[in-house]
Amino acid sequence: MTELRIRAATPEDLDTVLAFWKVAAEGTSISDDRTGVERLVARDPEALILAERSGELAGTVIAGFDGWRCHLYRLAVHPDHRRQGIASALLAAAEERFVRLGGRRADAMVLTRNETAHQAWGAAGYGPEEQWRRWVKPLTD
Repeated sequence: MTELRIRAATPEDLDTVLAFWKVAAEGTSISDDRTGVERLVARDPEALILAERSGELAGTVIAGFDGWRCHLYRLAVHPDHRRQGIASALLAAAEERFVRLGGRRADAMVLTRNETAHQAWGAAGYGPEEQWRRWVKPLTD
């Protein structure tokens, strides 16, 4: 098995990332477009973390830190590369980033219906906080 390379995304990676999410990520987001991901990388160039194997994108995670809380989004591993430690490597990189920035606790956005993700997040030491509910309001049409 070839070595896994973990690195921050660059603007040149964004079309590849968007195409990757259509195959590897569960669900879609209002921000899953070129403009949204460009804004993310411009604002925080280290937030979108990629895992590559043999020069191909194998996984992603967004490790966002707002100065107060550490948030994880878009942990996705290509179906052909699952159960090979890629998600663990991405989470380790994200958590190392958070610690470097002064973060003390990370939370993850996980779809209620995504049982596979529940198992992966649980194995990584994360657990649901049932007393919290996410409240959202779209800011654009």
